[in-house]
Amino acid sequence: MFPYKPFINTALKDLGFTQLTDVQNTVIPKIMKGQDLIVQSATGTGKTHSYLIPIFEKLDCDLKECQVVISAPTRELATQIFAFAKQIRDHASQAIDIRLYTGGSNRNDEIDRLKKSQPQIVIGTPGKLKDLVVKTNVLKAYQAKIFIVDEADMTLDEGFLTDVDMVASTMSPKLQMLVFSATIPESIQPFLKKYLKNPEMIALNAGPGVNQNVVHTLIKTRERDRLFILKNLLKVLNPYLAIIFCNTKESADKLYESMKSEHYNVALIHGGLEARKRKLIVADIRSLKYQYVVATDIVSRGIDIHGISHIINYELPEDVEFYVHRSGRTGRMDKDGMVLSLYDFEDNTYLDRLDSKGIHCQSMDIKGDLLVEVKSRNTRQNKEWKPGSAQLKAQLRIKKPTTVKPGYKKKYQAEVEATKKQFKKRG
Repeated sequence: MFPYKPFINTALKDLGFTQLTDVQNTVIPKIMKGQDLIVQSATGTGKTHSYLIPIFEKLDCDLKECQVVISAPTRELATQIFAFAKQIRDHASQAIDIRLYTGGSNRNDEIDRLKKSQPQIVIGTPGKLKDLVVKTNVLKAYQAKIFIVDEADMTLDEGFLTDVDMVASTMSPKLQMLVFSATIPESIQPFLKKYLKNPEMIALNAGPGVNQNVVHTLIKTRERDRLFILKNLLKVLNPYLAIIFCNTKESADKLYESMKSEHYNVALIHGGLEARKRKLIVADIRSLKYQYVVATDIVSRGIDIHGISHIINYELPEDVEFYVHRSGRTGRMDKDGMVLSLYDFEDNTYLDRLDSKGIHCQSMDIKGDLLVEVKSRNTRQNKEWKPGSAQLKAQLRIKKPTTVKPGYKKKYQAEVEATKKQFKKRG
């Protein structure tokens, strides 16, 4: 079916792969040629297998040394990559040594084992990799032929890029480096220029933001209390599993405590929780022990949870790309999904940017126990503006200067006439 080693083909068949995604079709041949790559790809496009497939294809199973290092910014993402890699490895006839290194594990046992033998594929979080590669020098990363930095922008956001830099500095100059990221912020450019050799930039962003199975809905707060609106919204919805996103740990904590006090079947997950506790919570979420999950963006990047029917943006993320990532948690595997966002008047510019990305939102409001469609937030902008109308008068008041200068009345009257003509044309 696929032109890879038999065990890789068997693993892909076992996963139900019938064809490769766009990112896989584009990236795999280039990795096989040994190119350095910067791949900008949205969540849910199959990027993990776009590097795992060629890794196993190029792996020398007879060579018992470190050949591949993969860095992921969170324990959850590293664990998920490890699970995907094991699924492929388990179909191989030869033993392939893959090891996961994250916080919360037994450091002494890991060091002792590394002194005896080296893994062929290493997957770990930046801090842990730095500890084993730089501090203790027991993980021989300098032997690696491929280094992958997954979710590079999140690595930067979490403050781990320095750790990754330190690990990369120990590696061979002939190393093939692959950087995967949803966005390529300017602040990551020095790192890319330092380590990548004539990299090819591949941008494949057709992802969850344009998923036709997802309905995007806006609910205006009208400056009312968000918690009050959310609880009214939850009376209307009956989600299979809903993720409620907050922008900060403090906001998530407050919302979670409020929902828990009213006996909602709710879990809380954010980066402030101890790693072991997060792992247990994610396992419970995957087992569908909860109907609601209050979370920060740690869930939108790198934790794969199936069966999410609703995403609720209790607070819109500051970056539009994070809206895309959050939305990508639902509407997967041809299932329907719904994204509902609470917004204020000052969010209109932000919502215009969503519109420009092809994410078109319907406007809804809560009426009793129903969610009903209301006029679009843009309706007022589009209707006819008539001279003398309240809107026009407000516009003219805004234009009035705060200080009076010579010739002011004549200039002001000219501005009034110009504005009237402008709004006549809109009609």
